[in-house]
Amino acid sequence: METWDAIRSRRDVRQFSERPIADAHLERVLDAGRRAPSAGNLQPWDFVVVRDRDQLQALAGVWQGAGHVAGAQAVIALVSSVPGDEMQRSILAFDLGQATMVMALAAADLGIASAHSAVEDQAKAQGVLAFPDGKFLAFMLSVGYPAGRPLAVIDRPDRRPYADVVHQGRW
Repeated sequence: METWDAIRSRRDVRQFSERPIADAHLERVLDAGRRAPSAGNLQPWDFVVVRDRDQLQALAGVWQGAGHVAGAQAVIALVSSVPGDEMQRSILAFDLGQATMVMALAAADLGIASAHSAVEDQAKAQGVLAFPDGKFLAFMLSVGYPAGRPLAVIDRPDRRPYADVVHQGRW
């Protein structure tokens, strides 16, 4: 799939099929995340890949909107150091968001669906993933093949019209 088609095909999917993801495909998605841009090229992330059903079920409980995690073929947990101040927190959120989006697009390129999730219960997340103190689980990216219709270019996306979003030169 071409990049533009992957962008137009990507959508959040929260119902996944039982079809496994090939290791090589998951590694490609992870490598895309590893290559994501970051402020100062600090690459402030570690990715914990979870495929174990019991772990996925437990991770589904770290946020009220993370139920889809339990049915995914894998979850990529984006772990980072706890930021020291608000500026670091903002930069970190931007950097981790870029890594998440790059992985979502790489997955879409392979026909693999994804959905991102926030995290609320850090103690539970640490218990499941065993990341060290001083780290936190920032985001989760569920991946798998969609249970319903496969990924395909969405000709009429549920988005605000281009003319309402784009302003030339000034508002």
